[in-house]
Amino acid sequence: MIKGIIFDFDGLIVDTESLWYEAYKEVMGEFRCELSLEEFSKVIGTTDEALNSYFEKITGKTADEAGLHLKTNELYMQKAGGLTLREGVREYLEEAKALGLKIGLASSSRREWVESYLRKFGIFDFFETIKAKEDVEKVKPDPALYILALESLGISPEETVAFEDSLNGSAAAIAAGMVCVIVPNPVTNHLPFQNYRLRLGSMAEKSLKDVLKEVERTL
Repeated sequence: MIKGIIFDFDGLIVDTESLWYEAYKEVMGEFRCELSLEEFSKVIGTTDEALNSYFEKITGKTADEAGLHLKTNELYMQKAGGLTLREGVREYLEEAKALGLKIGLASSSRREWVESYLRKFGIFDFFETIKAKEDVEKVKPDPALYILALESLGISPEETVAFEDSLNGSAAAIAAGMVCVIVPNPVTNHLPFQNYRLRLGSMAEKSLKDVLKEVERTL
């Protein structure tokens, strides 16, 4: 029986990933460095190391020398005002609470970043535990974030469903022994996901209760 759910954040609760891609693509283009969706996908849900290496390989400059992340962050913040919760997120949280499920969050991003958005959209109080970059030595695809979240919630992997939008995130959840439901966004929709239990176009596609019924039938 499913007793809890754990959400990723970036790209799943709020589609920050599509906006980051737009911003990085624009800034890197100023250095004549074309950023494909395939190349950007390597860093979704994990660290920026692969992106930094790619940028240096093409331009001969390090990301720090070029001020890549600073410039991209400035551009992102200029455009971030239009971000909203992804479709169905609030309804899933409300339904999970009504069903008495434990609710957690596991993100490779900084805690301050994650919590600022959760508070902005009025959903912070739904989460019983939040595990972020500062809590582990290795972020996703390492399962450490999910393992910590599970320990904090006091439930086993077999009793928990993870909701993810990226390859790195789904790999982490599955490595932690959890059932994974993927809800890709426009920049992760093309990725070759494997070993997930269910795929949704958005959380508005099925109610949480229906998702859990489908998951439990296969346990």
